[in-house]
Amino acid sequence: MSWFTATLAGLGVAALIWALCVLALIRAGRRADARALARFVPDCVVLFRRLARDRRIPARRRLVLGLLVLYLVSPIDLVPDFIPVAGQLDDAIVAALALRLVLRSGGPELLREHWPGPVESLVVLERLAFGNA
Repeated sequence: MSWFTATLAGLGVAALIWALCVLALIRAGRRADARALARFVPDCVVLFRRLARDRRIPARRRLVLGLLVLYLVSPIDLVPDFIPVAGQLDDAIVAALALRLVLRSGGPELLREHWPGPVESLVVLERLAFGNA
């Protein structure tokens, strides 16, 4: 199996798990939570792009975001993407650590300014980056 096929298979598994979680929340009557979960990854992409362009964040920290993107698109991972769940989990952990590093240099106000998603998701990110927020 080529790395491209393995990556696509891993992304497919991750997307399927994500979709099942969203559907489970809808079925449980938690539509707002389902909407927040469905928008979380796209909202994080927007957040990363906005933070990478913000000059209030030191250049070295913005470089971390660039390196994160390279890591995420690279076929070389800590855990190969074709391993279900674990292959995507390492990407999520690396992204969370990079985001934490960048946000700590900008502060919670910068996160609130750039976050495009719902408040519930913002609270999760604040806890990730700053501890009990």
